[in-house]
Amino acid sequence: MQCLAKSSIRRDTTPMNIWWIRRDLRLQDNQALQLTLQGSADGLLPVFILDPALLSAPAPNRQAFLWQGLRALDEQLRRRGSGLIVRTGPPLEVLSRLRAETGAAQIVAEEDYTPYARRRDAAIAAALPLTLAGGLTVHHPAQVCKADGTPYTVFTPFSKAWKALPRPVSIALAPDRLPPLPTGLASDALPEGQPAMRFVWQAGEVAAAQRLADFLAGPIADYADDRNRLDLDGTSTLSPYLRFGMISARQAALAAWQAIEQGLGRGAETWLNELIWREFYQAILYHFPDVLQQAFNPSLRNIAWRDAPEDLRAWQEGRTGYPVVDACMRQLSGMGWMHNRGRMIVASFLVKDLLLDWRLGERWFMRWLVDGDPAANNGGWQWTAGVGTDAAPYFRIFNPLLQGQKFDPQGDFVRRWLPELRRVPTAYIHTPWLMPEDVQAACGVRMGREYPLPIVNHAAARDRTLAAYRGR
Repeated sequence: MQCLAKSSIRRDTTPMNIWWIRRDLRLQDNQALQLTLQGSADGLLPVFILDPALLSAPAPNRQAFLWQGLRALDEQLRRRGSGLIVRTGPPLEVLSRLRAETGAAQIVAEEDYTPYARRRDAAIAAALPLTLAGGLTVHHPAQVCKADGTPYTVFTPFSKAWKALPRPVSIALAPDRLPPLPTGLASDALPEGQPAMRFVWQAGEVAAAQRLADFLAGPIADYADDRNRLDLDGTSTLSPYLRFGMISARQAALAAWQAIEQGLGRGAETWLNELIWREFYQAILYHFPDVLQQAFNPSLRNIAWRDAPEDLRAWQEGRTGYPVVDACMRQLSGMGWMHNRGRMIVASFLVKDLLLDWRLGERWFMRWLVDGDPAANNGGWQWTAGVGTDAAPYFRIFNPLLQGQKFDPQGDFVRRWLPELRRVPTAYIHTPWLMPEDVQAACGVRMGREYPLPIVNHAAARDRTLAAYRGR
């Protein structure tokens, strides 16, 4: 992505189309790319825009992953005779300038469903020839509706309707060659991002394909049983790649269907349902964009949340005194990702043990998650808080002790992320405050010093939360 003087641009005689890359950092099964190439234009201009509106919120892990993914995409494009053009600024201004510089005929992009994306695309389509293609989901949210045209707000009927739609039968392979870029077209430099994140997650389409292959070769068979175990590598860890389209939703779903047909039954079916949950939350955001600001359930929008900044900081920093909660929060800060069972545990603790507004947790997750997706993140938080669509009942409150004992039975996960507890006997690993003083001395953990005492009594907190929800 060299920066060249714009004055040196030489236009080709044939018109070109702009492939505006957003959340589709891949060449295989990319409907926007295919539509761009199938247009009347003979040229192709792959463009990524550094949009100040999207980069203003702090998200260092996610942005580092994105920059790495864009560099990987640029490498794939260059191998095929093309390359990635990066520009900085408001998209309408950037695209208008690019059309003036290159004479591009059309702009093609993958449709996104966030409120900002829809406003942005509507404004651009009113001024420029913008065409939106599918690909963010297997089925467009407008396709998965009731017979009367209204959207589903409960997962099970949504899932049945989703599965009843025709399956995609194949995916488009990556092109072998692509048209060259116009000579002398300038490209901005990508930011560097956080060095640590480059080693935790390997971004790009090749890395995504390898993760899928590794999952299909092993963990998917036991996924139904192991997916909730914090101490096992039982999940696909594909969420960051789906977030940025380094693998398509359709490719993942086809892999699940093929695994079912190959006899991997319950594990593959459970994974397919998890992929459909992702589609469900995308559909909810598409049909009900206000969920990003408020609870979906109107009757639960006025809960009397506590104002407790010290408790919030303890939760954010993994200092609550509940080992499974703290280990999950340290996992988030350590690798920009958290096991899905962990997300439910820490969300329940923030909302229903500390009685803090679920939106505080939602924002914290969006700041640090590599896979932070507005739809899935919002849906997960509203589900756990009991205030959303198809939500867990508000009186369902996770017991952090039982969650730890069930999903990290030997304490291996806790010991990995809380090294100060590595010598604590398994009998006390989820309840270290119950250790006698001689056991504390033997394992080098004095409660209240090397590790904090619980900041809240779970039983009392449960009663307080139920009262607050009932009194909303």
